[in-house]
Amino acid sequence: LKARDLWESISYAAWASADPGLHFNTTMNDWHTSPAAGPIRASNPCSEYMFLDDTACNLASLNLMQFKDRSTGNIDIAAYEHAVRLWTIVLEISVMMAQFPSRRIAELSYEYRTLGLGYANIGGLLMSSGIPYDSDEGRAIAGALTAIMTGVCYATSAEMAGELGTFPMYEPNRDNMLRVIRNHARAARGEKAGYEALSVTPVALIHAHCPDQDLITHAVAAWDQALELGEKHGYRNAQVSVIAPTGTIGLVMDCDTTGIEPDFALVKFKKLAGGGYFKIINGAVPEALRSLGYSEANIAEIEAYAVGHGNLNQAPGINPGSLKAKGFSDEKIEAVNGA
Repeated sequence: LKARDLWESISYAAWASADPGLHFNTTMNDWHTSPAAGPIRASNPCSEYMFLDDTACNLASLNLMQFKDRSTGNIDIAAYEHAVRLWTIVLEISVMMAQFPSRRIAELSYEYRTLGLGYANIGGLLMSSGIPYDSDEGRAIAGALTAIMTGVCYATSAEMAGELGTFPMYEPNRDNMLRVIRNHARAARGEKAGYEALSVTPVALIHAHCPDQDLITHAVAAWDQALELGEKHGYRNAQVSVIAPTGTIGLVMDCDTTGIEPDFALVKFKKLAGGGYFKIINGAVPEALRSLGYSEANIAEIEAYAVGHGNLNQAPGINPGSLKAKGFSDEKIEAVNGA
């Protein structure tokens, strides 16, 4: 079997169905905070949680659009950091409140106290700002927000360790965990070399690509603090963050996009309780058009065009008048309308 053919098959399947997900054994274990207990061999089905066998964590996600200042278009970083800190504490408390499917999972979850804080709606945030998802700017914003989240989580975990003690299995893993934290801090600082014991050099945060340099400043500061406090107190939790698909809670939080994904369609069909459907446009679309400088009249026209009319009457471009000018009879036009 040729590697090129295998990758072609994997890539085609992922394009066609979003599966399979891939785990890179060397990379995921290079960033393993607790290798003294063994390697990471697998993940949960959605693959956001990668840790030791028979462990678990509770999940929570933040809707990033709730931190966007509509007047400036910037992220309210202070509010974001406060929410991250608060939810890190909430998830830490939940470790002792959770119910587990087996005694083994309960024991290891208490010994490592892993947390699962993440975010959703990065696609909606970028779209509403008029920034392409697949762009250097988009990747830098996502990287900075993720760095702030995980850095603040670990800093908060270290503070809790100073008050309550580290997770029980911290000492056997201390050197490796601090190595992982140092590597994260290097990536947040945008360093291209100097990483410790990694098979593959990571893609560091590219500061120059981020349109909001305050995000970069806070990302670097978060990891500097996480490392400084961790060296002093250790950490209360072996892992702190994940980015889950949020397929269910994303709807409850009124997210335009779930998890870290881009929007899959600008227009969606909503099923009505009494039967039938109606078409709605993604709420981030008009906001994105305003960010790009379109007038309200232009935005209304674009929305109407995207949602459509359900028939040819008064439709822009192609309508009964334009079709008659091309020689279509009333009968043919009505047949199209009734299709």
